[in-house]
Amino acid sequence: MQVKLHSQVARFVLLAGSLVLAASAQARTTLYEEATVLSSTPVYRVVETSTPSRECWNEEVVRQRNVRRDYDSATPNILGAVIGGAIGNAVGHKKRNKQVGTVVGAILGGSIARDIEHSNRRGGGEYIDVVQRCRTVHNVYQEERLIGYDVRYRYNGVEQVTRMDHDPGATMRVRVSVEPAE
Repeated sequence: MQVKLHSQVARFVLLAGSLVLAASAQARTTLYEEATVLSSTPVYRVVETSTPSRECWNEEVVRQRNVRRDYDSATPNILGAVIGGAIGNAVGHKKRNKQVGTVVGAILGGSIARDIEHSNRRGGGEYIDVVQRCRTVHNVYQEERLIGYDVRYRYNGVEQVTRMDHDPGATMRVRVSVEPAE
């Protein structure tokens, strides 16, 4: 059993070694060299930005006074009639005049009480209220943003162009790959 196990391990080691040799024969080598920069031009893009802000102002509004009564009371009418009757009774000199004065005073007092009640129901008219109104406005502005540099460079006598995120200066590093020929 041990002999069988040793032979399987040996085969595995041989197979793994041959795969490593085959991979290294096809391997690429990467080198870095310096290239001369011929020009570096900044590239800009116009970007639109919107910023929300709140705008408020005061506004005058005409409102109606609404005094609402859920019930009708007879108290003002009765009170007005009693007061009017008392005044009419006090004005008359003779018994007959006092009776007439009492009736006329009661009618007049009731009428005054009714007028007061109706003016209270109407609510007293209009008034001006100041209300704050607001809205959201979007302030839109445009700006130029640097998005990179178009770089023209020369390596091994050949001119090339690339876009970079920074200005490389007078020289730049380039990656050179070497592959074995078949």
